[in-house]
Amino acid sequence: MTRVALIDDHESVRLGLVAALERDGEEVVFAGASVAAYRAWRTGTGAPPADVVLLDLTLGDGTTVTENVVSLADASAVIIHSVADRPAAVREALAAGAVGVVSKASPLDDVLGAVRTAARGEPLNNVEWASAVEGDRAFADAQLSAREREVLRLYAAGLPLKIVADRLGVAYSTAKENITRVRMKYIEVGRPAPTKVDLLRRAMEDGIVDSSAED
Repeated sequence: MTRVALIDDHESVRLGLVAALERDGEEVVFAGASVAAYRAWRTGTGAPPADVVLLDLTLGDGTTVTENVVSLADASAVIIHSVADRPAAVREALAAGAVGVVSKASPLDDVLGAVRTAARGEPLNNVEWASAVEGDRAFADAQLSAREREVLRLYAAGLPLKIVADRLGVAYSTAKENITRVRMKYIEVGRPAPTKVDLLRRAMEDGIVDSSAED
């Protein structure tokens, strides 16, 4: 059972998603209007982070999509629940670490499928995401974060992921999430890296790993 948090400032949207997710067998651990409310709930209850957070692209509390995604993405897979006419904000969310996008116009089955996919640690490949990044020169490279680059550098150079995590002083799950995000970012810029060898090639192409590492 996947633990899901819903963050949307429209109560009707939250109620509909709660009903659909629970009917699908998922556990909705939180439903509220802001990331601050979610964090306060976690602090007050001592609850662990949700496996998946379904996050509205634009909340009414003045927060930015980048700060919301960044505050959630280290511990949870963040899916942006968005209208399809905000490509710049969608790109911003993806660059901040969201795992994908599902349109508010999508059937509920698509939303449920996206939650299940994200919970398995798999990338979301959908029209909204592709259209958001298509032709965007600023997003031509994978735009990896500093931590993602470091995890990729060590992992692509041949170290097992557990040793990568130990060397960087992070949890194995965190290192694994970073590699998952790296793969997703490369997929979305048309440079898929499904295997470790492919990741090494991408790392060499981007100057993250020296080209002699393949020899």
